[in-house]
Amino acid sequence: MSHLSTPNPALLARVQRIAGQVAAIERGLASGADCTALLHLVAATKGAISGLMEKIVEEHLHSHVADPDLSPDARAEGARELMDAIRRYSK
Repeated sequence: MSHLSTPNPALLARVQRIAGQVAAIERGLASGADCTALLHLVAATKGAISGLMEKIVEEHLHSHVADPDLSPDARAEGARELMDAIRRYSK
């Protein structure tokens, strides 16, 4: 059930920014950066990942649950997949 089968430049840009944030955390840890600065970096990264998750959930919801052309079975499967992902994310 792929709806992101074509490249999405906006999502790719988000992931690249997140990768940069993670690299900054790694550099900070390696260099003994101030813990307050690291906490801010981690919080910003967590927010960026949450935003990415929100966008992908929205895409999934529109494509695999709310699309009026879907069969009831396809909707149920899309909803199950979404709930599985949300459960894993919220742990």
